[in-house]
Amino acid sequence: MSQSRAIQTTAAALALALGTALTLANTAVAAEGAEKEKCYGIALKAKNDCAAGPGTTCAGTSKVDYQVDAWKYVPKGTCEKTASPSSPTGQGQLAAFKAK
Repeated sequence: MSQSRAIQTTAAALALALGTALTLANTAVAAEGAEKEKCYGIALKAKNDCAAGPGTTCAGTSKVDYQVDAWKYVPKGTCEKTASPSSPTGQGQLAAFKAK
């Protein structure tokens, strides 16, 4: 096999490996998202996953601990069992809420 042909074969193998890795990563993220839920009012300052209210952009932009309109992903079924001092119920919420 010529050197040029060997390089082409190696490049094709690397492209295939990268494509496979990306596909598996996307599948894992999709599966993970199905097993998690957004939980509002539990994120600590700058530790939210997204939706941190007006004047913020997204992940890591919450301004205070337990911000009512900032959420974190948690395992499905655990949000409303997680402590949230800002919540009217004292637990995380599945939607943004007004602080108590």
